[in-house]
Amino acid sequence: MFSLSKKRWQWAAMLLLAFIWGCSFILMKKGLVAFTHVQVASIRIFFSFLVLLPFAIKSFKKLTKQNAIFLAICGLIGNLIPAFLFTFAQTNISSSLAGILNSLSPFFTLIVGVLVFKNRPGILQYLGIFMGLIGAVMLVSNGNLSSFSGINIYALLIVFATLLYGMNSNVIKFKLIGLSGVEITSLAFMFIGPFAGIILFSTNLSASYFSPHFLSSLFAILALATFGSVLSLFVYNTLIQHTTAIFATSVTYIIPVFALMWGLLDGESLSFLQIISMLVILTGVYLVNTKLGNVKNIKK
Repeated sequence: MFSLSKKRWQWAAMLLLAFIWGCSFILMKKGLVAFTHVQVASIRIFFSFLVLLPFAIKSFKKLTKQNAIFLAICGLIGNLIPAFLFTFAQTNISSSLAGILNSLSPFFTLIVGVLVFKNRPGILQYLGIFMGLIGAVMLVSNGNLSSFSGINIYALLIVFATLLYGMNSNVIKFKLIGLSGVEITSLAFMFIGPFAGIILFSTNLSASYFSPHFLSSLFAILALATFGSVLSLFVYNTLIQHTTAIFATSVTYIIPVFALMWGLLDGESLSFLQIISMLVILTGVYLVNTKLGNVKNIKK
């Protein structure tokens, strides 16, 4: 039976998330063909809000004065702001650099957890974080560190987004105890969905409508919302509650692995260094989720 309390299902959920989010960069890129970066982000959030609305209505009884502020924070820093940051950044940086920078999420999750929530990770968890990060950099760059030559203000937007992801993951883990992944996701989007709608309808949609790529771009964004936001966040938020915030965010290390798999299907070659990099990543994520490496929260 499916249960994220069991390690095999935790790994299955991790791989599913990596597969879905590994496709997100492609979908964002296709969405940007006919729509502006503001429209792509706002359509993604607003459509997700509409899909999640029935779940939010059903979960509304779980909303309290205590958790409302943290749900609003999760919606803001875990979804709304990063959605705009990523689409804006992708108009000016390469996907390889974006993949490397996206892997900073577990690092910031660790830092925020220690500094703000007073967590004490085990030594294996520290080791796993840095092994995963090194492996992700090796995999995406394939040993060519010139990938970092594209770092500019737009790349820093993704760095800021990963910091927000790190904060969001800790808030879910330690401040929204008692809520399911579905409840957290739907209620969080209830706070940010209307704002995304206002932003969307204040833009010039007519220009996008007359683009020859309108339908393909719109389909890409709706797929991004359905799978990259709704479905994946159901799984992700539930995974955080059954494991650790650091393990859940370690999915960003595996995302480049799936990006590489897509490349292989498209006829690209696989180097020995990339194989080693994938083994380093998987070893790092394994260490993050070992019993000796689990986070212990000492702040009640």
